[in-house]
Amino acid sequence: MDEPYSRAEDRGEQLDRHWNELLQELRLAQTGTQILFAFLLGIAFQSKFHEADEFTHDVYAGTLIASSLAVALFLAPVAFHRMLYKQGLRDHLVTFADRLARAGLAFLVLAVCGGVLIALDVVLRRPLAITTVAIVFVWFLLFWVVLPAWVRHRHR
Repeated sequence: MDEPYSRAEDRGEQLDRHWNELLQELRLAQTGTQILFAFLLGIAFQSKFHEADEFTHDVYAGTLIASSLAVALFLAPVAFHRMLYKQGLRDHLVTFADRLARAGLAFLVLAVCGGVLIALDVVLRRPLAITTVAIVFVWFLLFWVVLPAWVRHRHR
């Protein structure tokens, strides 16, 4: 949590800033994840979906679960805040909310890739659909993990 440069703020101000920044990030992630989750819920009620094979149903189930776990993890800091409000535990709140958000992002990647696989499996041959989704997964890893780690390492 400590930053490599100096700001004219005390520990409480720093925690408040980190909390506010995290909330802004979560607002974006929550909205997109909830839309994906709602979309996925609707798929199961489509008549064509019942004709799909076991692979599609398995991918769907895993994707729906990953999406629901992402929603839970992105909303958890709100519940966490409600339970710790005015307890003087902002440092713990920020630390745990950060961890919850990171875990939510991991499940979001799985949910997005699963959704892409469900869609591509309809329009492409299955091996090509799986290969394409593997590339999408690597793309996410590149921009969400590798690039930030490289920038962090380079500027230390």
